[in-house]
Amino acid sequence: MVKLSVVVPFYNVQTYAPDALRSLRANARDDFEFVLVDDRSTDGTPELLERAARELPGAVFIRHEENGGLATARNTGLDAARGEYLTFMDGDDWLAPGHLAGVLAEIEALGCDFVRVDHVRSTGRNRLVQRVPHGPQGEVSVPREAILPADRSTSVDYPYAWAGMYHRRLKDRGLLHFTDGLRTAEDRPWIWRLHREAESFAAVGRAGIFYRRGVATSLTQIGDVRQLDFVRAFDQVVSETAADRDADLLLPKAVRTYCAIISHHMGSIERFEPAVARKLRAMSAAALRRMPQDVLDDALDSMDVPRAVLLRRLRRRASVGAGVGA
Repeated sequence: MVKLSVVVPFYNVQTYAPDALRSLRANARDDFEFVLVDDRSTDGTPELLERAARELPGAVFIRHEENGGLATARNTGLDAARGEYLTFMDGDDWLAPGHLAGVLAEIEALGCDFVRVDHVRSTGRNRLVQRVPHGPQGEVSVPREAILPADRSTSVDYPYAWAGMYHRRLKDRGLLHFTDGLRTAEDRPWIWRLHREAESFAAVGRAGIFYRRGVATSLTQIGDVRQLDFVRAFDQVVSETAADRDADLLLPKAVRTYCAIISHHMGSIERFEPAVARKLRAMSAAALRRMPQDVLDDALDSMDVPRAVLLRRLRRRASVGAGVGA
């Protein structure tokens, strides 16, 4: 019986994969499995994973024939996972020794669908603990009730799939798979669906995941067209939330978050290639036009002046473009 499956996608992380694999070894147990998914790396990552498949207790190695992106790689690992509980790690991050066993003990004691955990953001030699933005610690709550308020950071704004552990019943209900092919922001529709449809969760304060920032191959560091998948991801969040029974309550949060992400990308548009920057402007303007306009009005009124001005300017661009097209 496999108690816990850990799904770990890898893509061109030969510099960091040894740290990740060593940390898995320091977390190994006879009833744990580690599903290592290589997303068609072109560096030395596959050779490292082949060796790990022979030497790491519980390792299962799967290699994609074509690169499909993080969401698809996670789905491959989920399909192969046999554990009663499931969690994730990225191939350029690492875990503190014994972290997995500690979180497993927490979720089993609480008996809830999933738990969310703190993590340590690692940038060079700097370390910063990031807390789950949910007040009660170690208390079972209703996930739907943790989505709001709209104007504050809540559990859906902490989307990291690896910052938690999940009971298999969520996988059986179709709640753990990601939108296939999303290359960035894949956690956003996922965390919203989890909070709308799961029945119970808890935040626990174990900061044993080390999230490596500033990795040159990470999409957060690369201004190419893959970054624009955030539009597809948040379109999904808004459309699914609009179909929810509590749409009137939840849509303001979804729209406001979407606006904040658009503003973030527009605020650092200089890091994108020129053609991608033009596409970002056009796609962001079109996204604002697709949003429920009354909800968007309220969201813009609630935001700080610089972001509201930027987004209103984009919105006018969308209206002018639509008028020209008509």
